Amino acid sequence: MSTPALLRDLLTTAGPSGYERPAAEVWREAARAFTSDVRTDVMGSSVAVVGGTGPAPLVAIVGHIDEIGLVVTHVDDEGMLWFTNVGGWDPVILVGQRVEVHTSAGVIPGVVGKKPIHLLKPDDRKKAPELTDLHIDVGAKDGDEARSLVRIGDVAVIAGEPVDLPNGRVVSRSLDNRLGCYVALEAARRVAEADGAEADVAAVAAVQEETTFAGSTTTAFSLEPQVAIAVDVTHATDAPGIAVRELGKHPLGSGAVISRGPIVHPRVFELLHETAVGEGIPFTIESHYGRGTHTDADAIHVSRGGVATGVVSIPLRYMHSPVEMCQLEDVEAAIALLAAFAQRLTAETDFHR
Repeated sequence: MSTPALLRDLLTTAGPSGYERPAAEVWREAARAFTSDVRTDVMGSSVAVVGGTGPAPLVAIVGHIDEIGLVVTHVDDEGMLWFTNVGGWDPVILVGQRVEVHTSAGVIPGVVGKKPIHLLKPDDRKKAPELTDLHIDVGAKDGDEARSLVRIGDVAVIAGEPVDLPNGRVVSRSLDNRLGCYVALEAARRVAEADGAEADVAAVAAVQEETTFAGSTTTAFSLEPQVAIAVDVTHATDAPGIAVRELGKHPLGSGAVISRGPIVHPRVFELLHETAVGEGIPFTIESHYGRGTHTDADAIHVSRGGVATGVVSIPLRYMHSPVEMCQLEDVEAAIALLAAFAQRLTAETDFHR
């Protein structure tokens, strides 16, 4: 099993938080293949609607299209670019990475550099680097040349192509969360190919989840869904060092992960659970009690008078790194689950508690 062409296109198109347009355009173009109702807004979020055949409640399937990245904060006189994070980074991961700096004139290659280990004092060799210890080198001869190429506020992403591994496993940057917006789109496509559902089904590629939840906040307000499912990634628990007793058991290949917790509407969870069991779709359950879900659901569920919200996730190893890893069978399970869930909604489906 190899990476689907659309997913590969999404993974290889840059779109850090606040600068998602290139990736969003890939998503919208794919959506136009199965629906004429494709929208965007001033925030940059995208919506693709498959019209329903009856009065069932509108369901939004929401994945965020932004990825983590870097942003230039200073260019020094030696031509080095200093930066900070867009979203959450472990600085250790950035050391020695090749990057693509996105400028008004196009993409400029660079590398993340730091002081070599040979020049570090013995005590400093034992310390993890901080972001302030790192810089980007684009090969400029001096500051004037660097400043002619790059402006303050230009963003960068890690360079690298997706890699297909055995057992249907894929490695890439930005699986968090191009997977989510891909699953949302493919679930809506599957509903359209089945001649629709009773409910209107809106696939959403929301912006700025990694920084502000701005896209899901504004889209939930304008779209006014009665029910919404945030589609994101969660930690695969078969990687070394993962505490299964704290996070639950969600290894690669175990299917979709259905969340429970205060933010997740209990009726939505039960309908997802019933759908997975009834359709024979592999799944596990994840508990988010006592904390937020750290997904767009945290913003969506309190929109307007409240939205009945659920969370479906895909197990992912090495989150927020250039080598995030998923298993395509789990992606397919999430698509199948959400398409079947949407098709089960009827006018009688009631989410009032």
